[in-house]
Amino acid sequence: MKKNKTVIDVRTPAEFMGGSIAGSINIPLNELPMRVDEIKKMIQPIVLCCASGNRSGQAAYYLRNLGIDCENGGSWFDVNYSMSEN
Repeated sequence: MKKNKTVIDVRTPAEFMGGSIAGSINIPLNELPMRVDEIKKMIQPIVLCCASGNRSGQAAYYLRNLGIDCENGGSWFDVNYSMSEN
């Protein structure tokens, strides 16, 4: 995974504070509809992550339907690992 992507973590703020990817942005899943304009201005493609990949999958589906270039990265551990490989 290239590092010139925006990483959005859709977990709750409490989960995010417990550990996260350096440079990632915390936008909880339930806040996505209110923050679409902000997300559209971010560097794309956007990689979404959460604890297991379930919430980030929902987020990716929602944002793709709005024309945003994004992908479900799965768990934040997996995204963090794939970013550190490069």
